[in-house]
Amino acid sequence: MHFQLTKDQRALRDGTRELLAGRFGRDRLRAAVGDPALDRALWRELGAAGFFALRLPEEAGGVGLGLPEAVLVLEEAGRALLPGPLVACQLLAGAVDGVAAGERIVALCEGEREPVLWEHPADCDELILVVGGAGRSAHGSGGGTGGAQGRTGGACRSAVDRVACAPFASVDPLTPLARVTDLPRTEPLALDVTRLRREATLLTAAQQLGSAARTVEMAVRHARAREQFGAPVGSFQAIKHLCAQMLVRAEMARSAVYAAAVTESALDVTAAKLLADEAAVGNARDCVQVHGGMGFTWEADVHLHLKRAWLRAARWEVAREAEEVLAAGLIA
Repeated sequence: MHFQLTKDQRALRDGTRELLAGRFGRDRLRAAVGDPALDRALWRELGAAGFFALRLPEEAGGVGLGLPEAVLVLEEAGRALLPGPLVACQLLAGAVDGVAAGERIVALCEGEREPVLWEHPADCDELILVVGGAGRSAHGSGGGTGGAQGRTGGACRSAVDRVACAPFASVDPLTPLARVTDLPRTEPLALDVTRLRREATLLTAAQQLGSAARTVEMAVRHARAREQFGAPVGSFQAIKHLCAQMLVRAEMARSAVYAAAVTESALDVTAAKLLADEAAVGNARDCVQVHGGMGFTWEADVHLHLKRAWLRAARWEVAREAEEVLAAGLIA
């Protein structure tokens, strides 16, 4: 099987990186730390560029691409630390009016996880609650809809003014959170919840991959520029080993995420999320070490990658769940 990116896929990746570098560079990133409200103009620009409608058919106003292309785009978003419910808007572009164009912002909540957390509550126009669809049989090969041991699940939508929530401290200064205490389940939404969960897991893994790759770049750049005892710190064996381990983590995660985007196997997606979470968190930690005392300061961007990685690692199939699913798959 050929896993090299095509010319069009490379152009999509490079174009997304160029767009985000121009519209959400470091100055905008640091400004968002102090004011994490989402930029509606940027959201509409992303919509106009086809960011959210990437997988919608062309006759429906979309771009007509597939899951591998969505992974590439979300990887670049993770690399740039672009905030907002990007995965939710990507997945719900065809289900909620205005999302594909970037005119409306929706969030997804996992109804069976405690606490039920809502990202960017002040910026969302609708909240979608997902319940079920994560039973053991949902993790079999392919994308089944559950069975005797699984749950097909369901989803419902609610206007934000009908959702009761309480403040919740977020480890990531770019991602405000609220804890949902009551959500009226009055309007069902026709979604394949098992598939939605699987794709949300994979796209979240893609964001983690982008962050992991970015922290490798940050560590290597610092190791080349920073000097101690008259030599770049990157010439020291301990730093070399850290950077090499970071690269290995990132590339292992990349292989797993890209392969899962092609196979769409639930077990492959689970493995990809586990490896991507480990790469994002581990690389951010090692990047802090490479930066030394500077890495622990607020002015360094590396702590933002670590905090976002922690947040994403707690979404859509956390490590302990993924390990159990993979172990069950090995002995099935």
